[in-house]
Amino acid sequence: MRLVRLPLDMAAESVGQLTGQFSRSNPWRSTGRDEQPPTGSGIPVMLVHGLADRASIVSPLQRELRGCGVGSLNLASYNVLTPDIRTAARALGEQVELASAQSSGLPVVVIGYSLGGLIARYYVQRLAGDAYVPLVITLATPHGGTATALLAPAHPLLRQLRPGSELLTELAEPAAGCRTRFVAFYSDLDEAVIPAARGRIDHPDLAARNVLVPGVGHLTLPLHQPVVEQVRSLLTAIQQATFGA
Repeated sequence: MRLVRLPLDMAAESVGQLTGQFSRSNPWRSTGRDEQPPTGSGIPVMLVHGLADRASIVSPLQRELRGCGVGSLNLASYNVLTPDIRTAARALGEQVELASAQSSGLPVVVIGYSLGGLIARYYVQRLAGDAYVPLVITLATPHGGTATALLAPAHPLLRQLRPGSELLTELAEPAAGCRTRFVAFYSDLDEAVIPAARGRIDHPDLAARNVLVPGVGHLTLPLHQPVVEQVRSLLTAIQQATFGA
């Protein structure tokens, strides 16, 4: 189960990067294989993967979302050896702002899976990313931390996922004026986000809608067809609102 595998996945990921499997110089890079060039025809979308899965989860989601009327679907990735979520969020900001510039200044929607959702949230909530991102969709993201992180190696990113961590305390601080809207999909059977309620965004200053997806696991939730359809509907709605269609 994911609860047992996560520490092993993290260790394997770290060893792989230490031996040069991934770029050490760039903490944020595009995977390239499924990436589409900017089209400028609609709102660009940035997809951010989780901690140990790399792009194996969000790449299929990227394919599922094609043809729903948005602009480029950009697949971003971060180096797991980056010091913390804050560093990854700053790098995400560079990618978002570039995608906006390449799309004639259009806003960018960010979809974050697992840890990727926290990176996206930190960017818009703490680094003024709400100026570029009107909507963040998170999938199986431990917004309140997770007990799973207590069992994992003492990796800097995993320490930040522990309930009550300094980073999560920072995200709980007032965020008056944050313009980004959030939709958080979470499940009552998520093996990695424990307890399940920690997958919700419960912040008095954030415009957040929490969507419970019953009976779906951590790895399955982003590919669960009802979730995919809801994500497509959200993207269609914001596209229509932006262009007045």
